[in-house]
Amino acid sequence: MAKVSVYNMEGNQVGEIELDDAVFGVEVNEHLVHMAVVNQLANKRQGTQSAKTRAEVSGGGKKPWRQKGTGHARQGSTRAPQWTGGGVVFAPKPRDYSFKMNRKEKAAALKSALTSRVLENKLIVLDSLNFDEIKTKKMQGVLNNLKVNKALVVLNEKNENVILSARNIPNVQTALTNTINVYDILKYNTMIVTKDAVKTIEEVYA
Repeated sequence: MAKVSVYNMEGNQVGEIELDDAVFGVEVNEHLVHMAVVNQLANKRQGTQSAKTRAEVSGGGKKPWRQKGTGHARQGSTRAPQWTGGGVVFAPKPRDYSFKMNRKEKAAALKSALTSRVLENKLIVLDSLNFDEIKTKKMQGVLNNLKVNKALVVLNEKNENVILSARNIPNVQTALTNTINVYDILKYNTMIVTKDAVKTIEEVYA
């Protein structure tokens, strides 16, 4: 089992914690990680883009000029794609970009992402993270103590004071253990997790 240091909000090391290899020590599967990221981004797409084909634009019922004898190239409609105001060739239409991943594939991708954070020393475990008031300055102070500027902060339970204190800090996002995903884990330079959150993640995914 991998051992990582546990820090307090002042940035001082207060102990160590052993991470379960079944979650934080698996073989990194880059293909599944890539597929999970693509899956999440594709599922977010609205797919509402649309343009009109030559069959849908108005006008163009009359042939512009006779077939032969004018010196011009033959034309059948002023709504053809080469005409100003004409339809679009292979016009985009509303579609669903989402696709499904198997539950085991999702879990394996998440474990791979968590393992990559450990291997790259980008996982910081806090003994606790709690504020008695909503104060952005306090949250920024914790990040400064940990020497972090772009982080995903994972909490075990919803804590309004922490969530709202971090909300206005650029490049910082909070998440609960049941909402973490591969894209967010890889998007941020560092993953800050409370001890309780680590235990919950291990119980769910081990």
